[in-house]
Amino acid sequence: MEGLSSTKTFEESFRLPRSLDTRIHVRVSKLQKALVLNLSTATAEELGTAVPMGSFVYALPDRFNEQQPLATTLFAHEPTIEFTTRVARIIARKSKGPVYVTNSISFRDAGLGGTVEEEMEALQNVVKVVQSHL
Repeated sequence: MEGLSSTKTFEESFRLPRSLDTRIHVRVSKLQKALVLNLSTATAEELGTAVPMGSFVYALPDRFNEQQPLATTLFAHEPTIEFTTRVARIIARKSKGPVYVTNSISFRDAGLGGTVEEEMEALQNVVKVVQSHL
């Protein structure tokens, strides 16, 4: 439990791209030797209710190829696995350290139903929030 004594946690939320009332919630926990990111979405009506568990991915920088971090899926939920892996690899590369990412973001309430553009915009926003706390 030594690593938990120096935990710093930050939480932030922002609107899901092109959505009226759905927000993406980002929680960043900085442990002694790793980052833990929790990503989820919630509408105003869903606040305080349980959401289904999404994917859980571990990523770390590759010593031989810094541009291509290694990623391992610890728990897979098909609708969220690709986004989770992408976030984990980007943050591992930018932080130069290991990252655990849980993600239960749902794009079904996005303005256009979860197009590639909406996912990319959400990805950029998540990375920007996390980088501001590194």
